[in-house]
Amino acid sequence: MTVDDPRVLEGMRTQLARRDDAVAGGDRPIGWKLGFGTAASLQKFDLTQPLVGFLLDSGLLHDGAEVSFAGWTRPVLEPEVAVHVASDIEPGASYDTVRAAVAGLSAAIELADLHPVPARPGDVSDVLAGNIFHRHVLLGRPVTGRTGSGGLRATVTLDGAEVASTADASALTGDLVELVRQAVDQLAAVGARLRAGQVVITGSVVPPVPVEAGQHVEVTVADLGRLSVSFRD
Repeated sequence: MTVDDPRVLEGMRTQLARRDDAVAGGDRPIGWKLGFGTAASLQKFDLTQPLVGFLLDSGLLHDGAEVSFAGWTRPVLEPEVAVHVASDIEPGASYDTVRAAVAGLSAAIELADLHPVPARPGDVSDVLAGNIFHRHVLLGRPVTGRTGSGGLRATVTLDGAEVASTADASALTGDLVELVRQAVDQLAAVGARLRAGQVVITGSVVPPVPVEAGQHVEVTVADLGRLSVSFRD
């Protein structure tokens, strides 16, 4: 099981120590991110559920932001669906309890830098310790009354040309409520919690899109809205 996998526990403890240091320095936690949750990734890394990373307000960008890639190695963009949580969710919560705690969904963009992990490339512990390559997140306005993304079309356009799409935003990630339920239990294993007012970005709905300086990208998730971001050196 992922939740008691020694690799996961080691990586999460290192990751959360890094998060605690950032919070002590003035950053504010805004939620969590899921990664490596596709069927292929789960099989490759011998996992039973996605890995969990953290989100801080220092990494939050506004819609239409311009991002510098100075110092980045291999930037990618991931169109995602964000789950906005209205109340604390305790470990072991039932599916229905988790669903009742969901305030709404929004479109989201995660920016990641797939730089080499120095010590043990591809090792789950090191990937987690590095917060699963996370750099920035953009969050749309939550749409209430939705708890699932099944059947929602998502598209990515690069400089006006469509480069990726899916007719079902849950096809790669799976059921959003179940993903949040699993994340709660994984966090609890290392003493962390999903709190009211936080968000969970649930994984890329299409394979990560490589991006580079000079490009402008728009992500649209039907019924949940549109976000855009531009890049420079």
